[in-house]
Amino acid sequence: MAAKKNSRSPQNHLPRCCSSGKPIIGEKDFFGKGLSRRDFLLGLGAGAVGAWALSSSSAKAAPVSIGGEMTRIGSPLRVKPVLVYGLSQRREATSWRPWGGLHTQDDVNNEVKRIEGELNKLASEADFPVEMLPVALARNAAEAAPVKDSDCDVILVYASGGWMDTFESLASSKKHNIMFVRHKSGPVYLWYEIAHPHFLRKATDEYKQPGMDVWDVVVDKYSEVLWRLRALFGLKNTLGTKIVALGDAGGWGVGHQLGPKTAREIWKLDIIPVTYQQLEPRIKKALADDKVVQEAQRQTDEYLAQKGVSLHTDKKFLVNAFVLTGLFKDLMQEAGACAFTINACMGTIMPMSQTTACLPLNLINDEGLMAFCESDFVVIPSGILLRYISGKPSFLNDPTYPYDGVTTCAHCTGPSRMNGKDFEPTEIHTHFESDYGAAPKVNMQKGQALTNLIPDFASKQWVGFRGKVIDHPFYDICRCQIDIEMEGNWKKVLEDMRGFHWMTCYGDYLREVGYALKKLGIGWENATEV
Repeated sequence: MAAKKNSRSPQNHLPRCCSSGKPIIGEKDFFGKGLSRRDFLLGLGAGAVGAWALSSSSAKAAPVSIGGEMTRIGSPLRVKPVLVYGLSQRREATSWRPWGGLHTQDDVNNEVKRIEGELNKLASEADFPVEMLPVALARNAAEAAPVKDSDCDVILVYASGGWMDTFESLASSKKHNIMFVRHKSGPVYLWYEIAHPHFLRKATDEYKQPGMDVWDVVVDKYSEVLWRLRALFGLKNTLGTKIVALGDAGGWGVGHQLGPKTAREIWKLDIIPVTYQQLEPRIKKALADDKVVQEAQRQTDEYLAQKGVSLHTDKKFLVNAFVLTGLFKDLMQEAGACAFTINACMGTIMPMSQTTACLPLNLINDEGLMAFCESDFVVIPSGILLRYISGKPSFLNDPTYPYDGVTTCAHCTGPSRMNGKDFEPTEIHTHFESDYGAAPKVNMQKGQALTNLIPDFASKQWVGFRGKVIDHPFYDICRCQIDIEMEGNWKKVLEDMRGFHWMTCYGDYLREVGYALKKLGIGWENATEV
């Protein structure tokens, strides 16, 4: 029987969020700057602060959080609502007004109040940081110009009335536009009738509106607005993410050439390479420092005392893993990065650190930051995107051959805090291929719904499907392993599978992922809905 979930929270650490992408200033000094090391990491956003130079003489290791709440990372999504409307004058014996329920200025004023109340409620229900800006009014393109130029990420257009040039002007801003039209939720809107034929198709049979399509129009339902905003929050914070790449950027197979290139060009990732030659002296000094080792021993004891954790390898590997975790976090802090990855992790790091990188990656993810093995930049962007969209850590894994609607996914590292809050029961074994070090076997919750992403090598066409954990077995494969029941057309996954590594997280975020990919021009196939 699976052990009961727990919070593993010997200390109460509050999550932090930095809306500006800059570090939060803490009460305790860090290098005399008024910034504690933990506050620094907790405050990092996708565009966090600039780097300090690496110091090969440093033996310090950043403290590792054993419990507490997950870090909130990412800058808020700034949404600018605008009510586009028109007021008509009565004329005798002719058509003088278009469809729509706003007829007087009082109607417009009441609609603004309605929108403000609805958006306040929406923001309070959002599971990601969102900032609703004041509602603007526009009767024409000239009045829409300040909205077009405003400091926002998304323009939420309430298409009550008005004419084509206003909407085309807003859409030309290069900011994401979502059009909201009313049917039953308030005074009916004109563009409930004509958004499709006039705005999207320009009175033709072809879609002609740049940057928008039928999935950017919402009728009545704010739940439909919310998931789109969640997708755009994820996309905003993924683009430009700083990530430390120990051993440089890479990728599996042909992805070695394509992955880093597309990560930089399409996803705008700021990849910061660190060599093993830079890190090795720091590891040696840290392992020879009695204070560092004693602190790692204390952290090890604290970790093993947590409910649901069991040790099945030499304790020394675990102690060294805590030393290595602190050094990895140092590299992130010095680079101003909220993400980390390691190349050559199944060889080069082991003799240096006298352990494996498997558990350090687990611990960094469980704090709420991001850490990925193998430096595979074909799949890493999908993990960053899922982290921001879901608010939960992502599991980078090796897939197997789908059959009869079942597949197995495994790796020797994976987050324990897969739901973003509680820790799953975790066994610490050796890394499978080397039978060395400390690697977590996270026993993920049976019955849990999963989002599974399959990026292609060239980042042109991704596949995704919803699945369900049906077992967390103990095969002679990578330690962290799950058998997945595939929902929908599993044969399409079999036929259309590309790339190699997959990315998995708890929950169903397929529509958000597909919406975000569309904005980048990446193709998307949701095999669950095919």
